[in-house]
Amino acid sequence: TRGREWVVLPDSSDEWLVLRPLGGTDQEIAGVYLPLEQEAVHPVTFDAPNPQDVGDFRSCQMLRDAVRLGFRSSAGPFRSFARLNVEPRPYQLVPLLMALKLDPVRLLIADDVGIGKTIEAGVIARELLDRGEIQRMAVLCPPHLAEQWQSELADKFHIEAELVLPSTVTRLERGTAVGQSLFDLHPFVIVSTEYIKSPRRREEFIRVCPELVIVDEAHTCAFSPDNRGGRHLRHQLLQALAKNEARHLILVTATPHSGDEGAFRSLLGLLRPDFLDLPDDLSGRANETRRREVAQHLVQRRRGDIRQYLEADTEFPQREDAEATYLLTTEYKQLFNNLLDYARERVMDESGSIQRQRVRWWSALALLRSLASSPAAAAATLRTRSGTVDTETAVAADEVGERAVLDLDDADTSEFLDVAPGGQEGEDQPDNERQRLLRFARRAEKLFGPEQDAKLKQAITLVKQLLKDGYNPILFCRFIPTAEYVAEQLRLVLPNKVEVTAVTGTLPPAERENRVEELGQHEQRILVATDCLSEGINLQQYFNAVVHYDLSWNPTRHEQREGRVDRYGQASPLVRALTYYGTDNQIDGIVLDVLLRKHQRIRNSLGVSVPLPGNTSEVVKALMEGMMLRGSKVEARQMAFDFMNTQARDLHTQWDNVANKEKLSRTMFAQHSLDVSEVAREWQAVRAAIGTAVDVERFVADMVRAHGGHISRQQQTTNIRLPDKAALRDLVGGQEQVTARFVLPVPQKVTYLSRTHPIVEGLAAYTMDTALDPLLDGVAKRAGAIRTKAVRQATTLLLLRFRYHIVTRKRDEEVPLLAEECQVVGFAGREEQPHWLPPAATEDLLQATPDANVQPQQAAQFISRAVAQLPVLQPALHDIAEKRGQELLEAHRRVRMAARQTGVRYTVQPQLPPDVLGIYILLPVIN
Repeated sequence: TRGREWVVLPDSSDEWLVLRPLGGTDQEIAGVYLPLEQEAVHPVTFDAPNPQDVGDFRSCQMLRDAVRLGFRSSAGPFRSFARLNVEPRPYQLVPLLMALKLDPVRLLIADDVGIGKTIEAGVIARELLDRGEIQRMAVLCPPHLAEQWQSELADKFHIEAELVLPSTVTRLERGTAVGQSLFDLHPFVIVSTEYIKSPRRREEFIRVCPELVIVDEAHTCAFSPDNRGGRHLRHQLLQALAKNEARHLILVTATPHSGDEGAFRSLLGLLRPDFLDLPDDLSGRANETRRREVAQHLVQRRRGDIRQYLEADTEFPQREDAEATYLLTTEYKQLFNNLLDYARERVMDESGSIQRQRVRWWSALALLRSLASSPAAAAATLRTRSGTVDTETAVAADEVGERAVLDLDDADTSEFLDVAPGGQEGEDQPDNERQRLLRFARRAEKLFGPEQDAKLKQAITLVKQLLKDGYNPILFCRFIPTAEYVAEQLRLVLPNKVEVTAVTGTLPPAERENRVEELGQHEQRILVATDCLSEGINLQQYFNAVVHYDLSWNPTRHEQREGRVDRYGQASPLVRALTYYGTDNQIDGIVLDVLLRKHQRIRNSLGVSVPLPGNTSEVVKALMEGMMLRGSKVEARQMAFDFMNTQARDLHTQWDNVANKEKLSRTMFAQHSLDVSEVAREWQAVRAAIGTAVDVERFVADMVRAHGGHISRQQQTTNIRLPDKAALRDLVGGQEQVTARFVLPVPQKVTYLSRTHPIVEGLAAYTMDTALDPLLDGVAKRAGAIRTKAVRQATTLLLLRFRYHIVTRKRDEEVPLLAEECQVVGFAGREEQPHWLPPAATEDLLQATPDANVQPQQAAQFISRAVAQLPVLQPALHDIAEKRGQELLEAHRRVRMAARQTGVRYTVQPQLPPDVLGIYILLPVIN
């Protein structure tokens, strides 16, 4: 119809035809309403190959690759893999296979930082969509991760999702009808957890929630008795969503628990309510059944577990940890000591209400932390009123103070504060005290610049060395004034060719990503950021080193910072993480000795991070009290030292206990993980169905060379110079040259060519169209004949395209799916009595090369005879199609074992006859 040939898709009906052009892509799908169609619509079959249009020995493989790479509804065990714009690593199949064994899918993906949990969750979502099991999905995530989820779903999984944020809701709701929810209108949404958690909004979401919900940073939704505010509301939301027994739920987090067994159980309880009643100790034979049950819903792996999974080496960077130090200048040290004495005075003042005492405590701690950060942060804090002043109770003052001064891991992420916290105590503070603070502020301002700020001076030296060594670093700071101050000072001393950008919480999330993208276009670049970029954001494409300009008071935050560059997809083989601190800075000393180094030792021992046990803020507050509340006399300082030593020992003992539990837990559940042989079988099946990165690289190289282009390889990249042919260059956007890589990770300015990349899609479509259209002269021919030493008798290879309708029946519903595959089958001897070759032997013959000439007229005669005998082969080809259909049915069922328990039935209907795309004859060499 309409002057071209189309593939009829399963969604068609008696009146509607849903069509995809032969050799076309999903973007070209069209609908034809038959009652209004003026042009006749009639079925067609492929004409047999033209014996007069004979190609060389490469034609069969080139055409096979083009057809196979062009499929978007491939055969094999999975329906989705042909649509992915990324080739998942073998270890990333494990969560998918685990999910497909569950109905509904209830899974906690708790892999280590940087392994690729977003890809793992996205693959499950795409597979459920392409199996017809869901039509809608929602991602719940912190607001600063929403844009990244949107781009990941679109770029890698071809899922176009709408953002549901406070800034977008009004626009989205304008497009709805009366009584219609925006969640009804938009099938794919990415929702800010902070926006939707409030009781007023969550009721509507619960009512119309999609069939699949993915929850990112799920640890922020865990429940424990200490919960308050946002975390409690988030947990209530997920509890309500999980009550729908048919809903699919995927929880994603790198830190499923922080030494809080109750919080971890609350996450497991969202997957299965009976998991809330698990015993505290799951070890021993008596609990083996329970361990197996939990292991069906939990995937938790370290990098060491998957680096060489199934003999596929995944390129994770090697991390080089180091420490660097500085000594305060005399003037800076004097100001620090003066402020420390002032802070001790204020916190030892017991006058006024408990709330006023907490205001003084937080104001004092804010002053010390700001001065430890930078003179800019100190000056801003000294001139700013503390946010705790406006509170009415001591509890409220602590909540505000913790958010402003500490580094909480359970604060509402939408309210993450990186502003200078404020050190003034409000109107009740005596005027002489305020004047004293202003004098301190003026002294701090005189310390700006590398001459008086030794921390900045040494940091400049470190940054210059990193640049010299080929690194592009991120400097993480705690406060906005520090980040802006450091960025400004670096611009003054570094060459103009080095671009420096500061990104802080003053920018909305989308603008932060834009700033990073702009910075990434520069050859040498430095990003100075607050912790608004420390969690969930992928920065590995542009940066490969992290400097902790300010130590975080939460070890988990340190790990998150480093995880921005130390993750899958990092092109640099080596990344650096630099812990930077002052040797005569008492605050840095406490945090480093008690928290960060212990965290590092546990990580080095286990191969995975174990969060600080208990409430991080309570631990830090106790440590800082030990520094400030013991006065300034020598005896009091010794008491403080002894007090902190005792606290540190107790904390480290608890931490070791939690680490041992973590080690035991991982060992217990690892014993019941998915069978490696099962993963290997499905991995090989999907690679055979859709092709691999090796196939993509070979096809692109063959196509470019066949048309007169040029291919050259340099280390791990391929330079592609396209031929001067307008039709080909139009397919790739007019480009003349592309530097590419066919596997991840890719360096900057290198294009990742997956099977669904527009360049590969265009080359595949062009190859197929020019081969199948007799009016076009393509390099891949549908027929060929060679003489080769690879055979001892005449052997015929047939390039076949099989199409199947996979019909899923559940209750009264039918969901039809299309699956396509391209197979080369071969037989030796004559058509009347063919000896069919096993698939492996046929595959080997695709590599056969000519060892003697075949005259064109003789080749045409051989092809003519084979074409004439095609009717004789039709019964055998039908049998092959039926057999392949049965194998497809078994594979489709096999990976979705849970469906057997829910009354789901599958059937596969081969669409006969199979299309004969090519005939290739291999003749023995005549001595």
